[in-house]
Amino acid sequence: MRKYIEIDEEVLKSIMEGTYVQGSLHYNKQAKRIDFNHYKRKKRLKDKVIAILEHGWLKESPKRVKYYISLKKSIGTARMIAAMERENRVASSHLMDREIVDRV
Repeated sequence: MRKYIEIDEEVLKSIMEGTYVQGSLHYNKQAKRIDFNHYKRKKRLKDKVIAILEHGWLKESPKRVKYYISLKKSIGTARMIAAMERENRVASSHLMDREIVDRV
């Protein structure tokens, strides 16, 4: 038994380029065929790196500024606190420098 699947031209182009297309299949009783509805998702913008820190990074997305730090537990609490404070000062200075450059 053969069944035909109705898909849009843009979906066919994507498939022919070798990309994955996410969507849903359903049976259309009126047309007596299988229809494919692809998910029309917006492409996500990548975050822009503001600064690479010693133990993390500072990034900017269209709506947020993201600050990440990762430390090993084995260095001890006192060193972790000192490293976190140092990273926070460095990240803050990068943001201030960026603000000054943007205003000029």
